[in-house]
Amino acid sequence: MATNIVFHTGSVSNEERNQYLSQKGVTIWLTGLSASGKSTIACALEQHLLHLQKFVYRLDGDNIRFGLNKDLGFDEKSRNENIRRIGEVARLFTDSGCITLTAFISPYRADRDVAREVHRKSGLPFLEVFVDAPLEVVEKRDPKGLYKKARSGEIKDFTGISAPYEAPNEPEIHIRTDSCTVEEAVKVITEYLVENEYISLPSPTPAVAEPGLLVKLLASCRWYLGL
Repeated sequence: MATNIVFHTGSVSNEERNQYLSQKGVTIWLTGLSASGKSTIACALEQHLLHLQKFVYRLDGDNIRFGLNKDLGFDEKSRNENIRRIGEVARLFTDSGCITLTAFISPYRADRDVAREVHRKSGLPFLEVFVDAPLEVVEKRDPKGLYKKARSGEIKDFTGISAPYEAPNEPEIHIRTDSCTVEEAVKVITEYLVENEYISLPSPTPAVAEPGLLVKLLASCRWYLGL
């Protein structure tokens, strides 16, 4: 770690940001197997919250490797560093008052705990969302053909096949995507945000977007079923 540095505290408090944005910054950390539905939910939730005029941004597991984490592989050490960096980036977004959505496999509990602790030390909320689907279901979806390649040995260290996935013990939200729809998942998370006062909804706006928007969401964000 660098020495001879001093953290510079700004003049704008989190309370001021929350007041002017009419929301609380929070990191919503979606974790689960590949093809479990993390990115699908994050995409739909981002559009829904934006429709509710909320300041929201989505960090995607694949996208981040095109830039910030393009130097990292998929061995355990690289995965650790991948999640460490994302935890720090998510903290910065959330500190700005943003509702930060992260969609990463993040297979190791210890790494997710590090991300949570980074937020806790900064006094920022961190919500773990376990996007859960049985292995046989995600293998059937397999939109990128990754499970097939992992089974044939083309891909090494693939989570769920040749590398472990450690499910959360006590996630704030647990979603089974083999038994719920995209809009139901969005509804569950939105209601959690409202009930815990991270966001407020002007009456009589419902907690779930009107049917027309949900149709639009479903048209662009579906479970990976080859549809």
